[in-house]
Amino acid sequence: MANNNKIIVPLDVPTQEQAIALVEKLPQVTFWKVGLELFVSTGSEILTILKERQKRIFLDLKFHDIPNTVAGACRAAGRYGVDLLTIHATAGRKALQAAKAAVAEGAAASGYSPPKLIAITLLTSLNSRDLAFDLKIPLELPEYALQMALLAQEAGLDGAVCSPQEVAQLRQTCGDRFLLVCPGVRPKWAEAGDQQRNLTPAEAIKAGADYLVIGRPITAAPDPVAAFERICDEI
Repeated sequence: MANNNKIIVPLDVPTQEQAIALVEKLPQVTFWKVGLELFVSTGSEILTILKERQKRIFLDLKFHDIPNTVAGACRAAGRYGVDLLTIHATAGRKALQAAKAAVAEGAAASGYSPPKLIAITLLTSLNSRDLAFDLKIPLELPEYALQMALLAQEAGLDGAVCSPQEVAQLRQTCGDRFLLVCPGVRPKWAEAGDQQRNLTPAEAIKAGADYLVIGRPITAAPDPVAAFERICDEI
């Protein structure tokens, strides 16, 4: 399973006990995502547990606030020793720049390497109609996602989260060193769920994604280990 390090599996469960059970059920998984539900429920203890087990961590808290508040949150998150951390690009250039500086400060204070700071371009649950009619944004969806990624890159961030359908354009424009993390990835044999803009794992990797975030096709499968191995084989 040479490709298992490209797949990030979300710990989208409400309790620490359930999270540990999932980690133990899938020992082959090296990279786990801790999102809002689990972090708010358990605090940072789950991060300590994952690090003790030599797991990589995607701390997906999607910070979105004024620059000073974002900087404080990123400074604190930098002390956890996680690998990836998210912030909304729509927080603006000043907040993105403040976040980049602060996360490095926090990491240095704890002796860790700073996490890669990646920007949310547009949530993968949103589609073109949502962008135009609900958010009143006049740009076409691919152009909007590209502009958010470029804003993040100009502010010094390490990468962006985007749907697989935008990843080829972002890779071409932002270059090879800009990390692209793709949720909304669904094998052909799995349900799409609430993801609106998806591709298969193999298609997403071919388009230029560095990491794929794949949850329910693995964690809700009758045999999660077999599902994970099948996806690794496909990419």
